[in-house]
Amino acid sequence: MARSEPKTLESLLPRVLARLAGESGRGMSLMPLWVAAAGANIARHSRPHHLEGKTLVITVENAEWAQALTRQSAFLCERLNATLGPGTVTALEFQLEVR
Repeated sequence: MARSEPKTLESLLPRVLARLAGESGRGMSLMPLWVAAAGANIARHSRPHHLEGKTLVITVENAEWAQALTRQSAFLCERLNATLGPGTVTALEFQLEVR
């Protein structure tokens, strides 16, 4: 029986975080991946809120951020799925942050 190469924690972490977010429904566990996928500037104005099936709901500061990120949804999903695995997030939904 051939043994597979050991996996690094860095390679396992994204899938563990996605599973945690999926099971709990809470998207905050995906914040490190959101920062990596969206970039620090976008992440300062938005954050993962919860995962509903394959839809990641993102809270944003205002309508302008929601509009700007909606235009980038396909790219952001692609970036997230590059880390999480194909088809993990198929849609992003943006909602205004309640203060």
